[in-house]
Amino acid sequence: MERTKRCLTLFLTFLRIGAFTFGGGYAMIPLIQRETVEKHKWISDDDILEIIAIAESTPGPIAINSATFVGYKVAGFWGSFCATFGVVLPSYIIISIISLLLQQFHDIQAVRYAFFGIRAGVLALILKSLWTMFKKIKKEVVPYIIMALSFILAAFTDINVLFIIAGSAIFGIVASLITERKEKQG
Repeated sequence: MERTKRCLTLFLTFLRIGAFTFGGGYAMIPLIQRETVEKHKWISDDDILEIIAIAESTPGPIAINSATFVGYKVAGFWGSFCATFGVVLPSYIIISIISLLLQQFHDIQAVRYAFFGIRAGVLALILKSLWTMFKKIKKEVVPYIIMALSFILAAFTDINVLFIIAGSAIFGIVASLITERKEKQG
């Protein structure tokens, strides 16, 4: 009974996140963090950072991957299913309705202005998510180097993002091993 209640709460929580967030997964991250860490206390701040990192580096949309990982952590397979279904359902319904209506209203100036405003708001949510994650990383040189190099490579080269993520992971592992070895010797 407890697991069923938890699954229903996961579904409703992620349904609300999916229904009231425009701009995709990165815009949802602050809401996911607030709901799962602060409100329901299902996971910790460290957990959400790990989940976001994993969700970002696995195939698929980050919000769906995050919902899946949070749901699994909270209530196993069915929690994963309920959270994922909850976050996907609003988008499916909204896109279905919009696709029917957009053809009729795409020439209206107010509709174009509304989407312009929505894009600006989404950018603010993405920047807020970036700021939240930035504040939570360890204040050491290596994470800053990884972050800067990753940004430069992603923004100014045609290197596939998967290679950048894999390289960042390898760089992090090597740096951790070197630090660990120095601590054992010193």
